[in-house]
Amino acid sequence: MDALIYTVMSGAERIQRAQAVHANNLANLETAGFRANLEQASAAQVQGYGYDARHLAQERSDVISARAGSQRDTGRELDLAIQGDGLFAVAQDGADGQEAYTRGGNFTVDADGTLKLGRHVVLGEGGPIVIPPNDKLQVLEDGTVSILTAGNTELQAVDRLKLIKPQFSQMTKNEAGLLVTRDGSTPQADATVKVAAGKLEASNVSAVEEMVATMNLARDFELQMRLFKSADSMAETGNRLVRE
Repeated sequence: MDALIYTVMSGAERIQRAQAVHANNLANLETAGFRANLEQASAAQVQGYGYDARHLAQERSDVISARAGSQRDTGRELDLAIQGDGLFAVAQDGADGQEAYTRGGNFTVDADGTLKLGRHVVLGEGGPIVIPPNDKLQVLEDGTVSILTAGNTELQAVDRLKLIKPQFSQMTKNEAGLLVTRDGSTPQADATVKVAAGKLEASNVSAVEEMVATMNLARDFELQMRLFKSADSMAETGNRLVRE
């Protein structure tokens, strides 16, 4: 009975962790460019003498859905959406210069002219993108950021967004919810990635799929608890027989 109880409780813990994954996905249903986490379960034998009959349910939630989100027109010049595969590059928190990546394109310009995504600095091919005062700003299909300054009649290029196209299977999320490479490498810019200005990509989370998964996990948890009660009852019966 000890082995059964161990397996049941391990499975119940795995279900609770999976519920947290789906809850986080639902919480980011309206987050621009958000990529849903996929939860995967596997069984692993417990190592050590005398534990051959015990197995541990392992939860893995670092796999990310590569499905594209829907795009909507906003008309805002700093709302950008990647067309096809690709990611924007931003700076991670801290001063270590490491990059992170995202599909979110609702950019802003702070008081110093720095292009940002939330609190993260947006990176170009020359580092952080700083936009001088201008009368007009335009982002071209290849990611080139151009401005029209006072007294000029032609747009001048400021920098070009760093756009990458990695294998999505090689990406995971950091604590800030941004994508990073599993091996810590820094991908090179890919000139084939295209963007569209005045558009914004929504989260790729499906509310229906997440709710169905949550309900299925709730039923699985109930089953685990019934098995636990059965194992406990059998153990109590066995103890009573020994005493008699």
